[in-house]
Amino acid sequence: MKIYKAVVWLVVALAILLVVLLAGVRLFGLTPYTVLSGSMEPAYKVGSVIYVTKVDPSTLKVKDPITFVLDGTTVTHRIIEIEEKGGLRFYTQGDANNTPDGGFVTPEEVIGKPVFHIPLLGYISYYVQHPPGLYIVVGAVLVLVILSFLQPVEEEKTEKTEN
Repeated sequence: MKIYKAVVWLVVALAILLVVLLAGVRLFGLTPYTVLSGSMEPAYKVGSVIYVTKVDPSTLKVKDPITFVLDGTTVTHRIIEIEEKGGLRFYTQGDANNTPDGGFVTPEEVIGKPVFHIPLLGYISYYVQHPPGLYIVVGAVLVLVILSFLQPVEEEKTEKTEN
């Protein structure tokens, strides 16, 4: 009985932690993104989740990592040069890339700046957001809800009813 309750509470606690890490952080102004390529290794390894906060683009400096939109794709690369003539422009490059990105990033394209990351969490995030992982998570939640309402029958009570 005690082990049963402990396992249920452990699973519930892990589920709550996962929800907070993947969605609840938005309440604190952070947006999580999963790292899908190795262009920023070793700083951000593939499968990590980076947490990005909005920033005033005028406060950004060379060597700052930034998250921005590039041709409809969200990218995180490091600023290698800032140009202010004719409007603010950022030139970026992935840490693991040999060449700079092809164009520049405007302040309007900047989403924000990563403030911290959690390695490997992106794999879990991706799994629970797509089938079959999504179905497994929904099923597990339903099973936990059902189990939380069921009370295991104690052996003593069963023996008394047989006598």
